[in-house]
Order: sequence, then structure tokens, then C-alpha cells
Amino acid sequence: MKRMRTMKYILAGLAAALLSATAANAECGSEPVIFEARSGEQVEAWRGRLNVPEYRGDPGSRTLELGYICFRATGEQPGMPIVYLAGGPGGTGTGTARGDRFSLFMAMREFGDVIAFDQRGTGLSDSTEPCRSSIVLDPAAPISEDAYTRAYLDAVAECAARWREQGIDLRGYTTLESVHDLDALRVHLGAPKISLWGISYGSHLALAALEEMGDRIEAAILASAEGLDQTVKLPAHTNTYFGRLQAAIDAQPGARQRYGNARDLVMRVHAALDEEPILLTLASEAGDVDVLVRRADMQQIAGAMIGDPENAETLLDIYTALDAGIHEPLKGLMGYFFAPGEPITLRAMPTAMDRASGISAPRLEAFRAQAETSPIGAYLNFPMPQILPVLPELDLGEDFRTGPRSDVPVLLFSGTLDGRTYLEGQREAVAGLSQLTHIEVENAGHNLFMSTPEVAEIMAHFLRCEEIDTTRIAARRVPFTTP
Repeated sequence: MKRMRTMKYILAGLAAALLSATAANAECGSEPVIFEARSGEQVEAWRGRLNVPEYRGDPGSRTLELGYICFRATGEQPGMPIVYLAGGPGGTGTGTARGDRFSLFMAMREFGDVIAFDQRGTGLSDSTEPCRSSIVLDPAAPISEDAYTRAYLDAVAECAARWREQGIDLRGYTTLESVHDLDALRVHLGAPKISLWGISYGSHLALAALEEMGDRIEAAILASAEGLDQTVKLPAHTNTYFGRLQAAIDAQPGARQRYGNARDLVMRVHAALDEEPILLTLASEAGDVDVLVRRADMQQIAGAMIGDPENAETLLDIYTALDAGIHEPLKGLMGYFFAPGEPITLRAMPTAMDRASGISAPRLEAFRAQAETSPIGAYLNFPMPQILPVLPELDLGEDFRTGPRSDVPVLLFSGTLDGRTYLEGQREAVAGLSQLTHIEVENAGHNLFMSTPEVAEIMAHFLRCEEIDTTRIAARRVPFTTP
């Protein structure tokens, strides 16, 4: 199905062309740097800084310095600056640009200056230290889910008090404050509009920006959309995801033989852990540590790994081993996801951002009703919604969680095997966007930008305002084909 052009959209494109000269002369940082990707590739870039209030609701607020890296436009007729918004919350634009998306950042320069923006509280824009609370859980002792939740509530309350003592105003670490930062960045860049490019939480921020400053946004390219009332994902959608994952397994005879029914496998292992948790001995710098692995621990690991199909395969291999009574493959993961014997440690930005976006009452009721029947239970977005009783003053309210509605052109990519921001939720998240082009990427997961060269090709068509004649493409890698 082709994206049809409305007259308003055509006029907007003409206006953008008239403004391209302004965009080409916009501010793009004041300090020349050589930016090096993790691959060793280097490019000339500019580092920029701007100052914003920490909390705009307080006239006496302290000032934050926000940082970014600008890659200058290379096209003959560059458009508005393109601002990259990392996921998390807590990821960094500059860190993403150093990774495997470096080539995509470089390709996007054809259409305008590309800004790897570090949102407040991250990377170049972070002046806060992680908080090591006094809450230490005995890794070898049994603990109920209620006690586990109370420990995190206590840690959040303790860290919030410590951050306040350090002069940090947590009211400033919300998605709406970050939206105001984007408008401040636009003014700083000298651009009448900006385009947004975001993934996961970055799409959450972009959707809020479409609602708040739509007339100053030229276009948006999103992936793995997280709606404004989707900080906490619905467990029912986890079950639907496992259905799609099972179809991918069934398409490969060897995988079907190896895993059988994936959801049944996971639930069977969890039931066994409820009966008898596994005691592992892990090596650490301080010596061997005994760790009791519970269902909740495996649910957190699973929730982190099902985002992308290649990690889901590794996860199912571990569940298959556990189902056979083999514990050795789990040891490496436990050290990666947990720090046994260490205090609960939190970062201000992701803790406050998620708590502020919150969850509506109807969605919370649905979440609680669905959690028991989901393989991941209540742990896909832990510690949300578990920490809702603390920091209620940060909550952005129901008006924030409604919408957005916008006629700004938006391109969305969704992976059919995304186990983090589920396909059904993404469709709901963008229901109010009237100029939407939605591309489903078959067999792709949450981090899908590099899953196939077609993603970059479609992004280029979109930014040239060219028709896109497909709604579905396929990732290069077919899941469950590697022994």
C-alpha cells in the first residue's frame, strides 16, 4: 500500500525546501573533534553544548549542560537537523553512533546535520553519580516477591533522598522536560524545525514531542515504538509474542525438535524453580559466591533477552539445559545480569523517567490481571510498575499518557519478533498519527535498524518524500537456522 500525499504534506515538503538554506547554515557545535566508532572508523565532527534549567517549573533551578555530537550534512540540499534519540531510558546518542549503527548515522547526513544527542542524565549530559544504596540482598537466601519489591522500594526512596541532598531535582528528569530540551536544542541549532530519529524509549520521547511541539517537527523516523502509556508492557502481549516466536521455531524442523513448545518449556522450568530454586556457585573477584536462582531471577533474564531473536535462541538453549538438570550454561548469564552481594544501585535519569511516565489505572489493572499467565510475569519492565508507591510527585498524569495526535509525517519500523515493545502495542502507540508509514520487518527484533539494508533504503525514500510501496520487508537473518 502506497503512502498517499495530502496537499498539506506536499506544502510542508515545499516549505522544507525553502528552509533548507537556513538549515544548512545552522549552528552545529563549536568544538571540532575526530569522532571514532568502535570499528575504528573516524570522521570529522563537532561537539556542541547548551545550557538548560534542570526543572523549568522552578525559577531558581540549577542549570544543566547538555552535550551532543554533530555530523555535518553532506547532501547538496540538506533539510532540517536530524536528532537521534537513544532508548533505555538511559542510553546515549553518542554511544549509539559509535556502535554498529555508525554507517547509518553517516548515510543520514545526506538529508541534514545529524545530531547524536545525549538526553539529560546520560553521557555528555550527565552530572549525576549512580547511587549505591544500603540495601544488600543475600544472594543465597530465599526471598519472596513481596520482600524483593520492598527492597527496591526502599532503595529508590533512599537514593531519591540522597540525590536531593546532592542538589539534584528529580522533577527535572521526566519525558516532558526532555521534550523542552529538544525545543531548546532546536533554537540552539538555529533551525525552524528538527526531524527526530528514535528507537524504544527514544520513540516514547519522540511521540511526546509530536504532541507538545508538532509544528516544530519536520518528520520523525521511529523504531520499536513505546507509547505514552506503555512504559509497562502488557503481559498478554508477551503471550502473543511467544506465539510468533513459536511459528519461527516451527518453520525450522531442527529447532522444533530441540525446543518443542517454547512457552511450555519456559513455564515448566519456572514451575520447577518454584518447587526448588537452583543454588549456583559463581566466581567473583572477592571469591566464590553462592547464588540462589528463583523464578523471578529467570523472568528478569528472559525479559531482557527476548527483545531480539538471536538472544531469544540463546535463552531457549539455557532453558533447555535447565529442563535437563544442566546448570552450567546459566552461570555466565547470572554474572552478566546480576551483581550478587552488591547493593542495589540506581541511576537518577532512568529511575525518574520511567516513574514519571508511569502507567494509567486501567492499564495497571490489566497488567496485574495478566501477569500470572505470562512467561515473564511482572518482570519485563522491572522495577516498574513495582516502584509506583514512591516518588508520586514525579507522575506526569493521564493527560500525558493520552495520545499523541499529530499530522507530522512519521515512519515506523516494527520487528515481528520484537520481545520488548510488542507489535500489538506499537500499533496502539501510533494510532493517532494521520501521516504514518508503518513497515513491519519480518523476523527482526527490537534492535532492527541494521537487520536489513532495506531499512536504510526506506528511510532515504521517506526523507526524500518519495512513495513507499511496501508495508513489509524481511530481516536478512532467518531465526533458528544456526545449529
